Amino acid sequence: MKKLSFIFVILFAHISITEAKHLYPEKFYQKNWCKEQGGILEYKLIDDTRVDCLTTNYAVEFDFAPKWAEAIGQSLHYATMTGKKAGINLIIEKDSDFKYYHKIEPLCKMYDITLWYSKAPEGAYQENYDNSVDYIIGFIIKFIKYIISLFIN
Repeated sequence: MKKLSFIFVILFAHISITEAKHLYPEKFYQKNWCKEQGGILEYKLIDDTRVDCLTTNYAVEFDFAPKWAEAIGQSLHYATMTGKKAGINLIIEKDSDFKYYHKIEPLCKMYDITLWYSKAPEGAYQENYDNSVDYIIGFIIKFIKYIISLFIN
């Protein structure tokens, strides 16, 4: 039983740390941009898929830059289902993410997909880095306490 608990804690730690790899969740970028555009957030389609932001003219898919290829298929699907123009808003969290923007740009032109990008607010990296370090330290302390409790009990 202790072995199973230990494996669960390690798995939880891995999931928690990998979730913290983005400065903000995708929803943060969706909400801000969609509100500015007067769109509908998470518009549900008849096939139970959801358009990240549906505006008067566009069905827009949001994705983090490394997932650029997935965004193409989703945006075309949403456009077909809604009768709107296809759109992609690529989330750029660091300058090196622009390499993905340059990969997707010619394909968007080829398939008539409008392309935007959203960047993290200025100073977000340092702020988020500070918060994630605090989170990880707190998690490690809890983890150590848990391991000690396994041996004491």
